[in-house]
Amino acid sequence: MKEILSNIKIHVNEKIYLKDPETSALGRNIIQHSILLIDEIGFDNFTFKKLGERIGSNESSIYRYFENKHKLLVYLSSWYWSWIEYKLVFSTTNIPDPMDQLKKAIAVVTEKIQDDVATDYIDEAVLNRIIISEFTKTFLTKEVDDENREGFFLIYKNVISRIVEMVQHIRPDYPYAKTLVSSMVEGALHQHFLRDHLKTITNCNSGISPTDFYIDLVTNVLKN
Repeated sequence: MKEILSNIKIHVNEKIYLKDPETSALGRNIIQHSILLIDEIGFDNFTFKKLGERIGSNESSIYRYFENKHKLLVYLSSWYWSWIEYKLVFSTTNIPDPMDQLKKAIAVVTEKIQDDVATDYIDEAVLNRIIISEFTKTFLTKEVDDENREGFFLIYKNVISRIVEMVQHIRPDYPYAKTLVSSMVEGALHQHFLRDHLKTITNCNSGISPTDFYIDLVTNVLKN
């Protein structure tokens, strides 16, 4: 699967950026080091000035690619969910049993991510940590409805929809498929955060993963 993914171009809505960062060495450098810097100091403390100092470039050069740091975070999130969607498709193709297919899909969207060496300038493990901590900041804004109409969250919604179809295939009569899946995908990020930072309010630990919990939850819900 890694060989296949290495030959696939991750597509991000062109309305999110001013210039496609994948088209230049500077753009790729911006993406690579923005991920590392956000992971290091957090999104709230992250600025284009600090990023420019990190990569040895003028702050103004970063603004040629992104209007502001919010758009950059939306770009990183869109890239992440597009990468997850490719993993989801390839991991669940040719699994004949619908429940086994669903379990594999749950694992893809809830497991802790390892770096994919096929993408040399993006460390997916670090990006995953950013998604766990910062993803909700992409849509918990006053502009969410306008950005949704512009298609900023389409890739994320595609991931949800693919798993919803699997749930509906297993239980066509289940009335809460969308709510179940969207709660699972976002809830898994929250459980990873709790396991890392607020350990006393989650059962997830070194022996129990969010994947274990959500496979148990979803399969039992669909059995009833």
